[in-house]
Amino acid sequence: MPFYEHVFLARQDLAAAQVEAMTETFSRIIADGNGTVASNEYWGLRSLAYRIAKNRKAHYVMLSIDAPAPAVAELERQVALNEDIIRYMTVRTETLPTEPSAMMKRGERERERGDRDGAPRGDRPDRGDRGDRGDRPRGDRPDRAPRAY
Repeated sequence: MPFYEHVFLARQDLAAAQVEAMTETFSRIIADGNGTVASNEYWGLRSLAYRIAKNRKAHYVMLSIDAPAPAVAELERQVALNEDIIRYMTVRTETLPTEPSAMMKRGERERERGDRDGAPRGDRPDRGDRGDRGDRPRGDRPDRAPRAY
């Protein structure tokens, strides 16, 4: 059977549990068509490059599918009828991916780095509050001449 990657974007106002329920429904459609969903990845609520149907964000989900073409056609039909899906795309691939997608690796890399807020940034000196500029001495510089209009 051919292999496919199917990515869909769900509306931003849905809960993650509702998106998971949709994913299970779509997996059942593939299973009913004598196919299998090898893996599914929830990429989270992410910003869109441009507004789609008044949505600035969307829940991204990717399904790796091993199924015959009629099962995938039925999946696409059901996805197109669903009002909660704002975009979808199915791509035929040569093999099923054995490792996590680039989007999942990106999230792992960010978790490995940890939270950098409040952490020192190398040997950079602490600059303190920037509101004290008027209190610093000007050194040898003379005062400015008045402006001529």
